[in-house]
Formats: sequence, structure tokens, C-alpha cells
Amino acid sequence: QVQLVESGGGLVQAGGSLRLSCAASGRLFSINSMGWYRQAPGKQRELVATATSGGSTNYADSVKGRFTISRDNVKNTVYLQMNSLKPADTAVYYCTAVSLAINYWGKGTLVTVSS
Repeated sequence: QVQLVESGGGLVQAGGSLRLSCAASGRLFSINSMGWYRQAPGKQRELVATATSGGSTNYADSVKGRFTISRDNVKNTVYLQMNSLKPADTAVYYCTAVSLAINYWGKGTLVTVSS
């Protein structure tokens, strides 16, 4: 089992920045990929960014150049630095981790970007 706890969401004006954090606990040795998804009201959950234990990263086209994912393998934490935020980025952001082919999810943190 892997437990994930997100933090760092909140209200920010368009053009501003936020940094999300996700701390993992449990069967940490088996975690391969960690990342972030988001779900806006009335929309499906979508990929934002992922990072493997080997350092490879992947981003949704909509956030490339604005968001940066990073992992601290000592602290077992993954971060999402979000810059130049837009109202379209408003969503609940979920942390995810893949361990032994099982997807684990956090409870989510709300990010609201005002225009």
C-alpha cells in the first residue's frame, strides 16, 4: 500500500504561481512513477505531469513551459511548480503513484485561478 497526501493548493490570480507537494508513505521501495492529474468541474480527470524514478518526465501540452514536476527521492515527495497560471488551470489536483502496476491516488487539493 502507498499513501499520498497533497498540499499547497489555494486561490491565486491569473499569472501567479503555486507549488503543490505530495508526500508518499508506505511501500515506497516499489514506487516507479509519480505524478499529477487534475479534474476541472464537469470534465474528466486529465494528466498534468509525471516523473519516473529514473528522472524521465512527461507533461500535458497545455502546461508545457509553465509547470515543472520534480521528485525528492530522499523525502519521498513529488512537487509541481505551477507558473503563469490561467483560469483554465482551475481544478482539483490529484497526486498519483504507480507501485507494482497499481495506481494510488491522493485525495486531491483544489487550485482556483481567478481572472
